Amino acid sequence: MKVVTTWKGGRAFTAVGDSGYEVNMDAIEDAGGAGNGATPAEALLSSLAGCIGIDVTMILRPHLDKITKIELITEGIRKEELPKGFTGMEITFMVDGDIDRKKVWRAIHLGEEKYCMVADSLKADVKFKLILNGKEQEA
Repeated sequence: MKVVTTWKGGRAFTAVGDSGYEVNMDAIEDAGGAGNGATPAEALLSSLAGCIGIDVTMILRPHLDKITKIELITEGIRKEELPKGFTGMEITFMVDGDIDRKKVWRAIHLGEEKYCMVADSLKADVKFKLILNGKEQEA
């Protein structure tokens, strides 16, 4: 899987993955951006919620006709100092419908432990490389 993220000027970037859909990101005005997209931190939380949400709906597929609402509220706790990364994340599932809580909890736990690749990827070893004017550069 590959995503190409292109600078659009200022602090704005557009990311396009294999699906062809664009994700627009920008910094808030206080950070020099124009606010013309989600912040990268919001995009990260959104990706986590979308991933676990898709997994949960797949697991609950036989019961979806009994569910009238699934809403995920994802909150990230950030460090005060730079880099202001997340020290914790919490996803609250707001579910309405005629479904046993045990089935929903089972789906959430299976998504978290077995299926959600975004949650699993938050543990990944990230590496960087630089290609400057067409040539790979050593650090």
